[in-house]
Amino acid sequence: MKMRKSAPAALVAGMLVLVACGASDGDSGSAEASGKPRVKLVINGGLGDKSFFDSAHEGLKRAAKDLGYELKVVELGSDRTKWEPGFEDAAAADDYDILAAGTFDVTDYIGDLAPQYPDKKFWVFDAPVDYSGKNGTCSNKCENVYSVTFKQNEGGYLAGFLAEKLIAAKSLKGAESLKKAGVMGGVKIPLIEDFVVGFKSGFKAAGGKGSNVLVQYVGGDKPFGDPAKGKEISNAMYGQGAALVWPVAGLSGLGTFESAVAAKRYAFGVDSDQYQTLTDPAQKDTVVTSILKNVGNALYKAARDDQKGSLKYGAVETVGLAEDAVGYVNDDHFKELVPEKIRTELEAAADQVKSGSVKVPSAL
Repeated sequence: MKMRKSAPAALVAGMLVLVACGASDGDSGSAEASGKPRVKLVINGGLGDKSFFDSAHEGLKRAAKDLGYELKVVELGSDRTKWEPGFEDAAAADDYDILAAGTFDVTDYIGDLAPQYPDKKFWVFDAPVDYSGKNGTCSNKCENVYSVTFKQNEGGYLAGFLAEKLIAAKSLKGAESLKKAGVMGGVKIPLIEDFVVGFKSGFKAAGGKGSNVLVQYVGGDKPFGDPAKGKEISNAMYGQGAALVWPVAGLSGLGTFESAVAAKRYAFGVDSDQYQTLTDPAQKDTVVTSILKNVGNALYKAARDDQKGSLKYGAVETVGLAEDAVGYVNDDHFKELVPEKIRTELEAAADQVKSGSVKVPSAL
């Protein structure tokens, strides 16, 4: 099996963990007896990232509650050597009808396993399998695999647009004299670069200079699971004059919020509403908004469409602002920090992207 080079959008240390939940909790036997569709979410990392994987989990929990699915979660931890055998074991067990997994790191695993289990369905989120079969996987063209990807560049565009508007208007208390914004990525790969390209485009569209966007990557063995390194990089960005930092680095991004508190600056959340998921009140207050990659919405839609028989297997679907798969949090806290004029401008920018009148560049 071909191994991927980089880590997923969020990693946590830990051993194999299995969690069962559903409309009514139970083991795989009761799920099979009930006739309810059984979904197994296999995570190459773990829950608790307060962003990407937690969003996926929430979407499937809603599918269990609203649509009658039975849900199990397998957490493989951050040790990459356990991922391949973990996926093999998860696929071999007869306790699921649908196996869901996400990030570009899992596409080769699913591409190898799906042809071996043609009576099962596989959902891959945030990256597509290679349906052509040219890379040695998908020997059946992955006819039983549904892939969904996201236009994270559109979310990045809104983040950059908002950042520059806030900076230009001197709206961020305590950072009125600053002109820079930072983007901290987990690792320099096309998927993460898509966030960065979108951010820079939006920043410039709002009137900012490209040189005022600071970009740095966590890297190392745990690019998406190293809050200490995330804090170190964020400290450096704030030290270079960043009014705010946007971490696109899973668990590593938690270090940004610690840094923002110490520097008395601001941050954007990513993937999930991190104003809600963070527990430290001081860290929560640094979050202007969160740029959402609604993985949970996409998986809930997949569950609903699969029940209707309309979900397209053997193909990839790409969703963005127009499908409510990408967006930003517009809550009371956001309204407290962002003047009405800027909120109106941001909404207009989002509408332009949705309508196609603004084409956001992409790294993909």
